[in-house]
Parts: sequence; C-alpha cells; structure tokens
Amino acid sequence: MSPHPRHPSSSANDAARTRYLRLERSGGVITVGPEQADRPALTAEIIAELRDVVAELVREGRTRVLVLGGSGHGFGSGADPERIVAATLALGAGELLALTRTTGQVVRALREAPFPVVAGVRGTAAGAAAALALAADFRVADPGARFVFPFTRAGLAGADAGAAYLLPRLVGLGRASRLLLLGDPVDAAEAERIGLVGPLAPEDRAAEAADQLAHRLAAGPAPAHRETKALLTAELDLPLGAAVDLDAAAQALLLAAPDHAPFPAAPTTRPEPEWEGH
Repeated sequence: MSPHPRHPSSSANDAARTRYLRLERSGGVITVGPEQADRPALTAEIIAELRDVVAELVREGRTRVLVLGGSGHGFGSGADPERIVAATLALGAGELLALTRTTGQVVRALREAPFPVVAGVRGTAAGAAAALALAADFRVADPGARFVFPFTRAGLAGADAGAAYLLPRLVGLGRASRLLLLGDPVDAAEAERIGLVGPLAPEDRAAEAADQLAHRLAAGPAPAHRETKALLTAELDLPLGAAVDLDAAAQALLLAAPDHAPFPAAPTTRPEPEWEGH
C-alpha cells in the first residue's frame, strides 16, 4: 500500500516531506529525492510514493519542472536488494505482478507529465534508478557517475520498467542490446559519448547543474515545453503523416496563444520575452 503524499506547499521556496521522500520547491521547480540521503537505494515504498507524488504534481498544475535527485538526496543504487528480495519471497503471482508494475507506472507518469523532468545522477544509477533516469527529459551526470542495468545477472529480464523501450531510442538498438543483455556498467564518459547523458557536469556538481537547467526551463514558455514534450513522446511510434498532423495542430494552437503574440509585432527589436502561459 502506498502512502499518500503531502501536498507541496504554495510558498515560493520551501521544503516538504512525505513518509519516504523529501520535496523542495523553488518557484515552479520541484526537486524530489529520498528522505534518507545516506541510504539512496530505492524500495518498493519509495517507488510507490514517487508515483503518487508525480500524480499529485500533475493534478495541482503548478509545477513547471521536476528534478529527480539533488542537494544530497539523489536516487542512486536502484532497488534495495535485501528489502526487495525479502518482500518477494512471500508474494504470490498477482502480488509479484503488482510489485513489478510499480516502477513502470512511475516511468510512464514521468514521460506523460506535462512538464520537463531533469535527472541529476551521482554515483551509480543501477536498476530502477537507471530506469527512472531514462524516463527523464534531461540527464545531468557527474564525471564519476555510472549506469548499469543488472537484471539479467540476477536471472531477470533486462527489459524492466520500460528500459527496452526507452534505451534504444536514446542510444540505438545495438548499444541498448549490449547494455541490457550483458548488464555491464557504463561510465559517465561513455554515457556522454553515446548520448545517454550530456553534457557532463563538473566534478560533484551534478545537483547544481540540474538545478540551473531546471530554472532555465522554468523561466521559459510552459505551454511550448508541454506541447513539445507531448509530441516527442507521442511521435516515437507514429508514422510521419500522423506526426506532421500532430505538429500542425499543436503549432496552430500555440500561434494563437498569448506567449507568441509579441513576436510578429517586433520580430527583430523585441525585448526579452515575459512568458504568460501556464
């Protein structure tokens, strides 16, 4: 059973805690990470609560950017093996399916959220933590970060929580096959080279770099970001004809929106835009 998240406060800069997570709000940027920063391994409870928090942020409609990790509260080493294994021993088939679906529900929620998601990666992002990073729109990593999808090494499918869907779209089918079938770790330099992350943050500054990127996005046009993300997600599986039709509908909508209105009037002399849309 997943706990109910505490609703984020409405003040401009604040912090809130749920049972397992810490949420920090800075304007329209929400940063979320495990409450126990010294024990970043994911548990079933943390994953379920993250799913509920994302759903609440979407429902309340005030979040412009979500940051996963940061300020010492990053998701790092994936699922807590001792607790997950202990929990699965007593579960039946239906309960095992419910458990394995939970991370996938978070991944789907992050991809379908109407705001950009930035993942700050420090140390090793393994298993479920790596899957969450794949679901982000941006992955900002320290030079010492690593990614690993170790499922096959435990006799499990490498295609966990959408990894077999998202990873090939980021790095190509050949590289994704190698990473998911062999379970070999990928260091930060290689991750940047193959397009899994990038660019790398300075040493020990992934959280700061993720925060800077998030605030840059939050200062931009939220409707344009929302439509662009929705189109990127939807068009992954569409034929070209359907994709350009979706593009045309979204562009027509935004051409008539307040954020675009100043541009035709002063195409070369306009001041820095003040975005109105939400």
